[in-house]
Amino acid sequence: MADKEIVLVSACLVGINCRYDGTSKRDVRALDYLKNKIMIPVCPELLAGLGIPRSSAEIDAGDGYDVLSGKARVLLKDGRDFTREFINGSREALKIASLSQATTALLKDNSPCCGVNYIYSKGRLIRGVGVFTALLIKNGFAVASEKELAQ
Repeated sequence: MADKEIVLVSACLVGINCRYDGTSKRDVRALDYLKNKIMIPVCPELLAGLGIPRSSAEIDAGDGYDVLSGKARVLLKDGRDFTREFINGSREALKIASLSQATTALLKDNSPCCGVNYIYSKGRLIRGVGVFTALLIKNGFAVASEKELAQ
């Protein structure tokens, strides 16, 4: 078992109903990719203390790197600022990543936390990374999205 790769994975990709709307984004390709690996499911938004269901969130300007540097905020659809919660949840998820000795992560694209290539900002899908993804990259983790898995 020790020789298996340990992969951090967005909990919603493996079927855990943790998304803002109470659903998952179970992805067969992700489950197939993880079949012979040790998977560590995490949801930074739940670790932040956000409930289910909750308002959807977007980064108001820039991306996760900008949130971490204080140049952007994470706003819920109703306008409430949840920047601190997203940063705190991402830090808690980073602790899990470090404790598990994972070196790679498979994350849900288009998410304000886990987006690898795209996030939402002001109702539009834009290029950028989520808060958790930015934190992982800054700490030396390799990240990929479910969209990058072989079709």
